[in-house]
Amino acid sequence: MVATISRDDLKLKIDRGESFLLVETLPAPGYHHAHLPRAINLPPDQVTQLAPTLLPDKTADIVVYCAKPT
Repeated sequence: MVATISRDDLKLKIDRGESFLLVETLPAPGYHHAHLPRAINLPPDQVTQLAPTLLPDKTADIVVYCAKPT
């Protein structure tokens, strides 16, 4: 099931120390420029190759985001 959460809800999850995977979907240079704490990088052009390794638990709570680097 795919659901959308707000920035505020994401901040609450982080602040509460909830167990989830945070995935940034910018290309690597954007990720290295700036990303949220605990985020792992999964560039859109490498999803097929990297997802099985980076996201092996198919039951995990995963939050995916993409933001422009500033």
